[in-house]
Amino acid sequence: MSSPLLSPRWLGIHLAAVLVAVVCTAGTYWQGTRAFEPDRDVITNPVQELADAIPVDDLGEPGAYLHPALTANTAVEITGDFHVEEQLLVPWLLDGVEGYAVVIPLVTDENAAMPVNRGWVEDPEAVPAPPEGEVTVTGWLQPPQDASEGYIPMGDPPEGTAERIAPSVLTSSWDEQLYAAYLTLPEGAAGVDGLTPVPPPEPPTEFKINWRSLSYAIQWAMFGVSGVVFWIILMRREPSEARTRESGGASKKDDGARPDQPVGADS
Repeated sequence: MSSPLLSPRWLGIHLAAVLVAVVCTAGTYWQGTRAFEPDRDVITNPVQELADAIPVDDLGEPGAYLHPALTANTAVEITGDFHVEEQLLVPWLLDGVEGYAVVIPLVTDENAAMPVNRGWVEDPEAVPAPPEGEVTVTGWLQPPQDASEGYIPMGDPPEGTAERIAPSVLTSSWDEQLYAAYLTLPEGAAGVDGLTPVPPPEPPTEFKINWRSLSYAIQWAMFGVSGVVFWIILMRREPSEARTRESGGASKKDDGARPDQPVGADS
């Protein structure tokens, strides 16, 4: 006799239980991963060696979103001309000292501009001129500065000052199509002479838990475990219930007329 757990009805139950387990496992993994992922604006990559620099267009075209958790601190190279007439100063604290980051567009032959942080200077009147003509620079890609980083108030900032290095701010001063990132240059790179290089940030060593995603992961896990437990309980009960149904059917047959009793005879 075949097992009752292999009946068509039970095959459907098995399939439904497997689907519930798979969906709940996927949901638990997804929300669990998100619970311990950094925010999208957090740099998670260590500073890459400049010897491993790649063309910036390998990561994305001008205007394309460059995920900071994937592209930040990547060593890249780009060729173009510094447009000194569009150079801006961005208030910047370096080792607790107030000063300015010197930001200039490096414009390519396709009229796309990469914002370049040439370096830091304390005196805005002492900014050296950038090199003229076509140059190829190698540096580290950085995500646009977020508004949450805030504006560093400076008393009487000079003309040509921008709040932060971000396309949403720079487009009001520059006409070129911008890359959705900016470049930090190392010491000795073209355009840094006379300025203090601004080191790229190292990724943080700590992480923050996304409690909302973690709670969702726990709910998915509990639902999946409950479904599997309920499935197991049903499977353990089914054989005994099948025997009960069979014995009940046999009892009904026994309740009929006895073969040794003549029809119409008194009991």
